[in-house]
Amino acid sequence: MTRRPALKAVTANDLRGGHVVWRTASGRWSQHLADAHLWDDEAAAQIELIDAARETTEVVGVYLADIAQGPQGPEPVHFRERFRADGPSLAATRSYAPQLH
Repeated sequence: MTRRPALKAVTANDLRGGHVVWRTASGRWSQHLADAHLWDDEAAAQIELIDAARETTEVVGVYLADIAQGPQGPEPVHFRERFRADGPSLAATRSYAPQLH
């Protein structure tokens, strides 16, 4: 069985809110992986990555993520992106400040 090469998506973190964002075909950022433009050409994905990395007032930590087409739409291939796409496992409102007694 031949394994298909992964598609690529440009991802980053929103500078204002810290949310994981995905680059769309129109060059905007979306919090939804389903909106991401998926590249099957590594060179074209690298060019988009360079363009996206210039947006230093909007995003931080820009990189290419491997994506596969799943039955429900695009799915991250690696654990890191699956974790980022699904969000944190703990509520963001929980306080982790040490309790002084």
